[in-house]
Amino acid sequence: MESMSTPAGTVRALYRYPVKSMAAESLDSVDVSWHGLAGDRRWGFLRAGSEGNGFPWMTIREKADMWKYQPSFANPADVEGSRVVVRSPNGREFDVTDPELARELGDGVRVMKQYSGIFDTFPLSLLSVQSVDGLASLVGGTEPSLTALRFRPSIVIDSSESGGFPEDAWEGRTLRIGPMRLRLNARDQRCMMVNIDPEEPERSNPAVLRAIAKERSAYFGMYGVAVLPGRISVGDPVFVESPD
Repeated sequence: MESMSTPAGTVRALYRYPVKSMAAESLDSVDVSWHGLAGDRRWGFLRAGSEGNGFPWMTIREKADMWKYQPSFANPADVEGSRVVVRSPNGREFDVTDPELARELGDGVRVMKQYSGIFDTFPLSLLSVQSVDGLASLVGGTEPSLTALRFRPSIVIDSSESGGFPEDAWEGRTLRIGPMRLRLNARDQRCMMVNIDPEEPERSNPAVLRAIAKERSAYFGMYGVAVLPGRISVGDPVFVESPD
């Protein structure tokens, strides 16, 4: 017998990040498995001398213009088996494994592939349009270009609930999107990366993280994992399943 569920909104956007901390791909549809969106964060770059470090990755924190490196799949029909091509901010194209790309990112930087994905905590992150609007009101006029993409979500939901931050109430619950089931395990604790504008990475606004820390105890959005794989699309209805 199928669980009872409540309509919660629709999928507004889907984002994949083939290389950790590089630019996003905006998707219309994508397969979701226990390892997140197909092809998401399968590649990453290790900082020099980071062996044994609990967080060895080269990220936007160290090099803000990683936002301007655009990765894509040479074979979009088979992203898990495809090679990845990266277009640099100056327009050059590299294979992700090209040592020249690693050198451009920094001395001693090297690339790594992880088939299960290189995730900080959970393979999926979810954010609502309403939460972005709610945060914008907290930040005020100091940040006119606040968008969901700044927070690097996998799934952006346009909630049917009124008021800001609707996903807070979904912690520990399961969402149904098409055939896929997503359990929201924990709130997403934010760091200084959210201060960086993806359109202008050289521009940082500490008021963004300050507002999240002061008003939200540093939490914004949700982390989760697929408990039933499936293909999802922009425009799909979202349902919150009732607890058993």
